[in-house]
Amino acid sequence: MLVNAVSTFKIIESYPHDKYLPSFLVRWVFAESVFHAQIATDAEGNNIRIVTIYVPAPDEWNESLEVRRTK
Repeated sequence: MLVNAVSTFKIIESYPHDKYLPSFLVRWVFAESVFHAQIATDAEGNNIRIVTIYVPAPDEWNESLEVRRTK
């Protein structure tokens, strides 16, 4: 699913000082459903590591599921 949806990727948050590697929260669409994936980037090793993939909760995100709602 993730590889097939590369053309829909949008970085919505970045964590440059994450504990192990810089990481990003990516929004993507597959089969008309929105998903989020946190990926860690290992530039020296020339690879990306998938940390987690989940379906975002609509009550925690705006309508496009791109911006967190403030509490």
